[in-house]
Amino acid sequence: MNITEIKNTLLEEAEVRLFVKREDLNRPFPDNPAVSGNKWRKLKYNLFQAKKERQDTLLTFGGAYSNHIHAVAAVGKSTNFKTIGLIRGEETLPLNPTLEFAKQQGMRIHYLDRQTYRKKHQLNFLEDLKERFGRFYLLPEGGTNQLALEGCAEMVDELDFDFDVIACACGTGGTLAGIIKGLKGEKKALGFPVLKGNFLQKEIEQLLGTESFQNWKLEPDYHFGGYARFDETLLKFIEQFKVNHNILLDPIYTGKLFFGIFDLVEKQVFTPKTRLLAIHTGGLQGWGGFNKRNKFNELTN
Repeated sequence: MNITEIKNTLLEEAEVRLFVKREDLNRPFPDNPAVSGNKWRKLKYNLFQAKKERQDTLLTFGGAYSNHIHAVAAVGKSTNFKTIGLIRGEETLPLNPTLEFAKQQGMRIHYLDRQTYRKKHQLNFLEDLKERFGRFYLLPEGGTNQLALEGCAEMVDELDFDFDVIACACGTGGTLAGIIKGLKGEKKALGFPVLKGNFLQKEIEQLLGTESFQNWKLEPDYHFGGYARFDETLLKFIEQFKVNHNILLDPIYTGKLFFGIFDLVEKQVFTPKTRLLAIHTGGLQGWGGFNKRNKFNELTN
């Protein structure tokens, strides 16, 4: 368990202590460091289930720069599963770093136009995929399902560390839902959505099912315009965070999480003596695509 304390004047003046659980340093397969973070937590019990069902192929969905696609390809390589990635949009050559890595890991990549991609939850569409590709174990886009929640709950189960509030970035909501289940109604959980819109509250409630927990909330004001959107303010924050604390964040998930935390601290939302634990969920592979498109190489060197 790798936990680092963040110290600066703002936190000291607010009498708030901030700690980071470095899931980005979690390396279940030493031979493949690309497998890490919350994506591994989501995949762990799905792999057990796939083996139980005697499946040898994992099929999933994602965008061209998807952390999930990247993780499934890497996990498949390390656990001897064949992998198929159905990518939203048209093929663009040369492949971006995410898809090039997935291909190198042995993933078969196929492209779906956006209209077809929207059918990914329809049973008749999934049956058509089985006709096309044969038997496979289906992993949903983003990796979020009930087995994923079990894996994410372990982030809490393994803690022998005293804290008051635990926080994470949210895409599909699976990581936060797993953390909420792991808390079992104790402490508090904060989620920082990286997508624009207020749909996530309902989706997390659906993931939690009949378990009604009151110890969590979303902080919806730090998405910077939506998924994969960012501005100079966010990039400068990420750059300064790395300079000050030697921890690299990403502009899609963790950068928004920590920006939001520091903003809430500055607004005195947290009472003095609060001990915050933020989850660094990884996702650093996304810098490859950002660097290629936006020339931010100096940030990740």
